[in-house]
Amino acid sequence: MRDLVNTPTQDLGPAAISSEVMALAQTHGAEFREWVGAQLLSANFPTIHAVGRASPNEPRLAELRWGDAAHPHLVLIGKGVCFDSGGLNIKTADGMRWMKKDMGGAAHVIALADMIMRARLPVRLTLLVPAVENAVAGDAYRPGEIIRTRAGITVEVDNTDAEGRLVLCDALAYAVEQKPDAIVDFATLTGAARVALGPDLPAIFSNRDELVAAALAAAQAVQDPLWHMPLWQPYTSMLDSRVADLANSGPTRHAGAITAALFLQRFVPNFTPWMHVDVYAWNDSDRPGRPQGGEAQGLRAIFATLNSRYTRSQDR
Repeated sequence: MRDLVNTPTQDLGPAAISSEVMALAQTHGAEFREWVGAQLLSANFPTIHAVGRASPNEPRLAELRWGDAAHPHLVLIGKGVCFDSGGLNIKTADGMRWMKKDMGGAAHVIALADMIMRARLPVRLTLLVPAVENAVAGDAYRPGEIIRTRAGITVEVDNTDAEGRLVLCDALAYAVEQKPDAIVDFATLTGAARVALGPDLPAIFSNRDELVAAALAAAQAVQDPLWHMPLWQPYTSMLDSRVADLANSGPTRHAGAITAALFLQRFVPNFTPWMHVDVYAWNDSDRPGRPQGGEAQGLRAIFATLNSRYTRSQDR
């Protein structure tokens, strides 16, 4: 997982991330498929395509399927933005410096899927990795565009640097269509989570209190910290749009991690258990056992949560 995050962008573009998913599928005898470039449009993944269309490295969605159809269906989704320039809302130099790590969510779920399959948890597993580069070019998606997402929800692009939630929302909608037992997504989604919690504490959001309680108990047991943040519904108004169902960001920086999670929640009906993990996936400096660079955060805790959930359900 660390190796993926540490790999330079020129060696780990969307195609390479998809190849990692394919190799994982081959290792475990799982099924693999992908949608590439214009195939995303014909298959109705418009937001993934929009974010990645400006890069010469075509955007894609990689899918792995594994397990017994009789078992509960678990979907893992990881943000695979291989490099994030910010798009036309371009980042500053210091903000862009480590954006090779913006695929850290994808690295986490690839590793988590490997752990689940190696442990042979009694689940039917689907792994989804939307992989793109958020580039600057003549056909880059622009502030003010309105995108009709896979779910049919229209989104006004307020800021092209709020791209992670756009690539995730189509994957979430696709996951929901399959009526899974649960969805877990990992994403290096917001700087606001780091401002609130610092680099070491991943923020978790969920529409199920029991999932949060289980994750926090597992985090303490395996010493892999997580911190619960609220899906505070009144803040949804910060994503209001006059011309679409919602905007991908708003006029204020207040509660940025929460509003990003609320954006994602719009694509997950209340009847679908869902947990979102906003990670930094990086160590800024060397510490014992934690060298500077890519870092797994919340990975052991979420695996322990899922292991307990599905092993216990199988024992009933």
